[in-house]
Amino acid sequence: MSYLKYVAVGDSQTEGLNDGDEETGYRGWADRLAEVLAKQDPRFRYANLAVRGRRTREIRADQTGAALALEPDLVTVMAGMNDLMRPSFDAAAVAADVDAMLDAFTDSGARVVTFTFPDIAKIAPLARHARPRVLDLNRRIR
Repeated sequence: MSYLKYVAVGDSQTEGLNDGDEETGYRGWADRLAEVLAKQDPRFRYANLAVRGRRTREIRADQTGAALALEPDLVTVMAGMNDLMRPSFDAAAVAADVDAMLDAFTDSGARVVTFTFPDIAKIAPLARHARPRVLDLNRRIR
């Protein structure tokens, strides 16, 4: 399937923070995906609306409407890690915001891709205390 308008929403993981170098600048997974998709059709357009540090409710409030205005046929949503790392983490609230974004984008006719998070205890053993939160949020996202 060929996509003509791809919009990425999220936080630093989507923005590409710390992906790339001083010569290429930030170039994360969403930019790399867009590059592959752009090779399929010269009319392809891409917007990365992600902003580092944003929590899920902020992504929903600030990026959903802007993304919908671009009339995308493909949207990626990656949100929740900034919430997960805070003491006030509420998995149900984060999942509800993700669901609302997924509903808004699918209702517009876009194909939507979302993500779960890696088992943080396997990547950073010192962060193992966050593992139950990650597993809970992943279950809700699925």
